[in-house]
Amino acid sequence: MINFKPFKSTYLFLFLLLNFQLISYAQKKEVQDSKLNVQSSKNEVLEIKTGAAQTNLYLNLLKGKNVAVVANQTSVLSVLERAEVGPNVMGSKKVTHHLVDYLHNYNGINVKKVFAPEHGFRGKADAGEVVKDGFDTKTGLPIVSLYGKNKKPSEAHLKGVDVVVFDIQDVGARFYTYISSLHYVMEACAEAGIEVIVLDRPNPNGHYIDGPVLELEHTSFVGMHKVPVVYGMTIGEYGQMINGEKWLKNGIQCNLKVIPLENYTHQTAYSLPIKPSPNLPNDKSINLYPSLCFFEGTNVSAGRGTEMQFQIYGSPFLTKSDFTFTPQANEGAKYPKFKNQLCYGENLQETENLSKIDLSFLIKVYKQNTSKEFFNNFFTKLAGTKKLQEQIEKGVPEQEIRKTWQKDIDAFKLIRAKYLIYE
Repeated sequence: MINFKPFKSTYLFLFLLLNFQLISYAQKKEVQDSKLNVQSSKNEVLEIKTGAAQTNLYLNLLKGKNVAVVANQTSVLSVLERAEVGPNVMGSKKVTHHLVDYLHNYNGINVKKVFAPEHGFRGKADAGEVVKDGFDTKTGLPIVSLYGKNKKPSEAHLKGVDVVVFDIQDVGARFYTYISSLHYVMEACAEAGIEVIVLDRPNPNGHYIDGPVLELEHTSFVGMHKVPVVYGMTIGEYGQMINGEKWLKNGIQCNLKVIPLENYTHQTAYSLPIKPSPNLPNDKSINLYPSLCFFEGTNVSAGRGTEMQFQIYGSPFLTKSDFTFTPQANEGAKYPKFKNQLCYGENLQETENLSKIDLSFLIKVYKQNTSKEFFNNFFTKLAGTKKLQEQIEKGVPEQEIRKTWQKDIDAFKLIRAKYLIYE
């Protein structure tokens, strides 16, 4: 007769061992998942809230008042609204509005007019193209151009206005004219005793400070203040600096309020949801803009008239290369430089993102250029100094050129620190 007792005891032992291993594995897995969840929580990137999106901070300031808005196509906000989220199911979802539309339809706020900067209210005009007064077809509101006959609102423009709301996306370069428009709006409102509310937005080039500091004898609409080309501040912080340093006419100061960002630092990467102007179509162009915009003051194209604006450069006067392009009229460039002409140059779309101004492109093409005229008068306005052109013409190495900026940059950083809202 076969004795089954040893088999039973062996089976029981194996069953208990397997059960113990399964329990042990489950406990280890639970600990690992817990650690992963903690790590995920630590690494979670909180959504940046723009000033415009934080309606609880400014709507009450506008109720019962006559309001003017300085805005363009980037002036949008997303708010939670009651809506149908399923068949016969009501809930909440985020809805995106243009700021002007939102305020115009908000009970108790009387929007009187819109001020439009360079490129216009809907952002369609060419760089440098005169923007005309008109009316917004959606709201019927009058639009007053700040890039036509007037770059500064007149006393008549502000008559009957109690408060001006400024909400425009900047890209953090001195020659990008929206900070100049902010200056003139603040100045006009200071003279008229009108409050300015800036709805702050992230600076996609806010992670560094670089470039020659403007010399005041070269002041223009593409450079109004003694700051580096890249200044590392949001437009709200910049407005506080204009005010605090008394850069407005006769040292007057504006009644200024900044609605700050939430979950933002100067090192926070930010991808713009709407292109800020016709020739800055994506993140790469915005990152390269402070370095490539110098070509606007030379006989080299930065890609206007293509779909790769400020991601390429080239000219008929450069050494023949594998990369070529031919500028054609398009939105934002009706009359591009070298229209219908073959340009030789370089495609920078796959390059690493910059954390400084790169002069190597400019220096290289200056050496290659076969035309007698390379620089034009606009170059000095963009650089804010005559020294940069002189240094390039003399063959000064890039690192030596950069050293000549440092003392002025260090002095600027001391001023900048007084007005920072974010780390």
